[in-house]
Amino acid sequence: MRHRLKHLNKWVAFMLIGLTLLLSGCSELTVLDPKGPVAESQRDLILYALIFMLGIVVVVFTLFTIMVVKYRDKPNRKAEYKPDLHGNRKLETIWTIIPVMIVTALSIPTISTIFDLEKPPEPSAEQGPLVIHATAADWKWFFSYPEQGIETVNYLHIPTDRAIEFRLSSADSMQALWIPALGGQKYNMAGMHTTLYLQADEPGVYQGRNSNFNGEGFAEQTFKVHAENSSDFQDWVESTQNTAPELTQDQYDALLEPGIVDTMAFSSTHLEWVDHGTKEGMDYSIERHRAEFAEQLHLENGENHEHGPSEKEGGQ
Repeated sequence: MRHRLKHLNKWVAFMLIGLTLLLSGCSELTVLDPKGPVAESQRDLILYALIFMLGIVVVVFTLFTIMVVKYRDKPNRKAEYKPDLHGNRKLETIWTIIPVMIVTALSIPTISTIFDLEKPPEPSAEQGPLVIHATAADWKWFFSYPEQGIETVNYLHIPTDRAIEFRLSSADSMQALWIPALGGQKYNMAGMHTTLYLQADEPGVYQGRNSNFNGEGFAEQTFKVHAENSSDFQDWVESTQNTAPELTQDQYDALLEPGIVDTMAFSSTHLEWVDHGTKEGMDYSIERHRAEFAEQLHLENGENHEHGPSEKEGGQ
């Protein structure tokens, strides 16, 4: 008996240590500390699913414990266990209906939340959303404000208590915009627009990043989101319009080259000549890559001519 209690105490201690370590990391789970209505909806869905599935685990392990205790063999008794399961329609009906009920209970709120998130959040429905084109490129972010006529690189300013309509696209590989404090991620793809609605209810600086692996610069493809009241946001817009330089097409093409750059701001946007969310925008990227390849090939051929023919070509 003492041996069993000692063994049980070890397992209890192990579970308590594991639970402590798990809870100690909760403060770092940004998705459970939402700063906007979209993130709140997703947090509530996550908690609902976790609590529901934990309830299933409790029921299963309770039944498991009852079966182990009730039907285990003892030195002085042979447990009688003669279940009649084959062709038992009552049991087959029960273990068919229960999974269907579980899937239904998880599916209904999930589908409902997904459809709700495909439109601007209700708390700010009175005013139209602020449209921002978020264009991903290896390994940087371009944020274009078409209504304000400005563009930023690797940082973002948004007003609080107003829906933000992100129109996502990519200048090259598939990537994904994710601001954990404000909501879940959505993919950026070349030649098409995907729309992501987010909103910040609290002023602050939030972290954003690319959540889809796209090569060696993936870890550095991050940005900061400055959420501020509408007055401060308007002041920032006017300051950028008056002080930032204009973005030229040559400068933009140079920025599209794979690499990591610092934050920048411009008083015009690349949407004046290309929108990567359209077929023309995808063709623009393809032609740019072809030109880069042709130039690289030309340089390599030039270097070969300078060094003379190789041994395979008859050189000595």
